Amino acid sequence: MACQRSVPCPRWTLSLFTWLIVIFISPQGVVLRQPQEPKEVWGYVEVRSKAHMFWWLYYANNPTQDFTELPLVLWLQGGPGASGCGYGNFEEIGPLDKEMKPRNTTWLQAASILFVDNPVGTGFSYVDDCSLFAQNLTTVVSDMMVFLGEFFKCRPEFQTVPFYIFSESYGGKMAAGVALELYKAVQKGTIKCNFMGTALGDSWISPLDSVLSWGPYLYSTSLLDDNGLAEVTAVAKEIMDAINKNQYGLATELWGKAEGVIEENTDNVNFYNILTKEVPEVKSDEQENLHLSKFVFSLLSVRLYQRHVGKMHQNSLDELMNGPIRKKLMIIPDCVKWGGQSRQVFENMAEDFMKPVIDIVDQLLAANVNVTVYNGQLDLIVDTMGQEAWIRKLKWPDLDQFSQKRWKALYVSPESTETAAFHKAYENFAFFWILKAGHMVPADQGEMALKMLRMVTQQQH
Repeated sequence: MACQRSVPCPRWTLSLFTWLIVIFISPQGVVLRQPQEPKEVWGYVEVRSKAHMFWWLYYANNPTQDFTELPLVLWLQGGPGASGCGYGNFEEIGPLDKEMKPRNTTWLQAASILFVDNPVGTGFSYVDDCSLFAQNLTTVVSDMMVFLGEFFKCRPEFQTVPFYIFSESYGGKMAAGVALELYKAVQKGTIKCNFMGTALGDSWISPLDSVLSWGPYLYSTSLLDDNGLAEVTAVAKEIMDAINKNQYGLATELWGKAEGVIEENTDNVNFYNILTKEVPEVKSDEQENLHLSKFVFSLLSVRLYQRHVGKMHQNSLDELMNGPIRKKLMIIPDCVKWGGQSRQVFENMAEDFMKPVIDIVDQLLAANVNVTVYNGQLDLIVDTMGQEAWIRKLKWPDLDQFSQKRWKALYVSPESTETAAFHKAYENFAFFWILKAGHMVPADQGEMALKMLRMVTQQQH
């Protein structure tokens, strides 16, 4: 039974001068505008029959510049199955934190932000039929292209605004695919927007390069001894062999096994920040109905989900999204729970999970699309060593010139004396090494992340 029908573009206009504290319900969604708060719009797009994608747009909130003078950023979260409208919004770059307090480092100071819960089934997005979950990057990209086509058609005020795709973790893999297809669509004229480039943050571009670097990285930071390094290296070789044989589902299982080996040898290091420790927990209700998944990894599957998606759906955020936020949005169908389908999203992508997309980055660079890579120094799951490894595999003709350039130290402000990051760029490719940050760079180093945003979007050098 369908819970939500697709909706047409709204046929209405509004004057900002008439807003005090007003809630306006349109066919496309809900608009909320309050004094000294950013203008917001949200809604659903049916990207395929019975597959509904939720989006949430905040207009830039800068005291001296109108939103038309600032870029638009699409934020893609990782997982797959983690919610950008939830985690990215309230834990990283949105106007409020999960305590509903203003965030000093919100990206709305420098851009409008478009959060999307993708793939379908993530966050408030949902499918009416379990056969409709995306199972590969091709479907994820296809769904996002439908969404972007509808968005720019229904929001013509953003068609000429510089548009960037920022991402994190598995969202970077999705961002690369979406960026390439969007570039093609803009060239063909099928989507009208001012696409300016993509930023891949701690991104799952080459899973094997990440896995192969785990042992050396942990060893160099005194988190593995010789015996532990040997064990991690052995399981990494198993993963490499599976990938070389195109056994990607097996590679995903072995990837989970490798993380278990690391946890045993490091006393449960946190994969998202090596300076912290985390003991994984498997909730009993998540062990039930495992037979519903197409890719059943038994207990391993649940632990993988818990570690990489469940972490972003912790109790306090879950309560916020299914409580006050749900009431505020007013359009979430009764049958939809925030994050309720996220484990199925994760498991349905298992066969695709370990496939690399280095070739897509090469195609973006060849098309002269601006590509930025940024990475947190303390990240393990997508450590910087692994990122640098796949970059060395690029076929981009200017790679040697990029590699020969010396990086430049960055500071959060002219008054600061502490190095916050290093940066290097050549032509349409750039890299940011963000210090003292883990996997979620904006959450760990908000000021530097905001500075990076301004540099990438050419508001600051």
